[in-house]
Parts: sequence; structure tokens; C-alpha cells
Amino acid sequence: MTALLEMKRLSAWYGRAQVLFDVALEVREGEVVALVGRNGSGKSTTLKAVMGLVDRHADRLQFEGQDISGLAPHEVARCGIGYVPEERRVFQGLTVRENLAVAQREGDGNGPVWTSAGIFALFPRLEALYERSAGAMSGGEQQMLTIARTLMGNPRLLLLDEPSEGLAPVVVQQMRQAVSTLKGEGVSVLLSEQNPAFAKGLIDRGYYIDRGIVSPQEEGSALA
Repeated sequence: MTALLEMKRLSAWYGRAQVLFDVALEVREGEVVALVGRNGSGKSTTLKAVMGLVDRHADRLQFEGQDISGLAPHEVARCGIGYVPEERRVFQGLTVRENLAVAQREGDGNGPVWTSAGIFALFPRLEALYERSAGAMSGGEQQMLTIARTLMGNPRLLLLDEPSEGLAPVVVQQMRQAVSTLKGEGVSVLLSEQNPAFAKGLIDRGYYIDRGIVSPQEEGSALA
């Protein structure tokens, strides 16, 4: 299976403080891969390093065989990588409809093309809230909208940072189902997660990270 995202000896810094140390992992086409670790272990920084949101250096950082190590965040996004940060960064003053509209891009023929209809099939709750201001929505609803807005850019790889954090159990189950559906639609997913139970049974492979160092990959069924 072809590696969609590949990184080798990826290191990252916040100012003078080094946070990641020679991280190596890959996401293949059609996979859901988890990066599991405790709070502060470097999970979020790994995703930010892919997007170019922190200082980084890598022997290899490629997406679809293209070197992205020197690209700015907006250029990485244009390559086909969507990023859903841990913080639910919705446009508070805009409605669901407007949040989706500002993010919509035409498809490039290399992956699924998302429309409002597809988003509502993934997250039916958003259809009922179509004209509601994002600032008046619950945390779980905002999480759905953040993912939905990112999908409107038609990414081939989705970086999901802590998708279950702070959500009610019923919403966590909805998130698990959404990730499974995305895989079925042909979207590859790299998710960071504190809770191994969220990832187990959902992912193809997983990596553990601790203090910025990633352990060798494990099959999804072995993740505990």
C-alpha cells in the first residue's frame, strides 16, 4: 500500500525548547492511523509539524511523494491535507451554513468532493442547526462543525487532534462512526488521542508517543 504521508527523523521546537525527537511514522492510502499518548507527550505538536505550524526539521516529510518540509501551512493545506485542531476553531459569529460555505473548494479529481448533503449524512445534527450561529452550539456540535468545515476543502488526508476530548459518551460514539465513514469515503486519517479505547477497533495501525519520541508501530488490534 502506498504511503500517503511519510516522515522520518522529524524534530520540532517551540522557540529553543525541542519537543519532538526524530519522529518516524507513515499513513498509507485508505488508512486510519492513531498517535496515542498522554497529555503533553507531543501528539498535537506532531500534527502541527506536518502543517508547518511549528519550527521543524526532517530528513523526510512527504505527502504523495512531494516534499512538504519547507511549505507554509496554507501551502500544505492546498496539497490535500486537512487539519482539525484540538481547539474548536469555528467562526463563532457565523451560522453553520456560512462556516461551511467559506471553506468550500472545488474538487481536483484526486479524492472525494464534499457537499452540504454529504456533510449532513455524516453529521445529521448539523442539518437541524443549519442557520444557527456556531457560537450558540454545544461543544460536541462545534466539534462536528469543525470537522465538517475542514472536509469542505476536500482533503485526502485528515489530521484529527483529540477528537474525543471533553465530549459526552454519545458524541464520542458519533465521532468514532464519523471516522469510520470517512475511511469508507476514501479519506485517510491520522488522529492523535489520549484515550486508547477511542482508537481501538477503529484504526489500522497505531503509534505510541512519549516525551516527543515515537515507538514502533503496532497493528490496530494490538493497541490497548
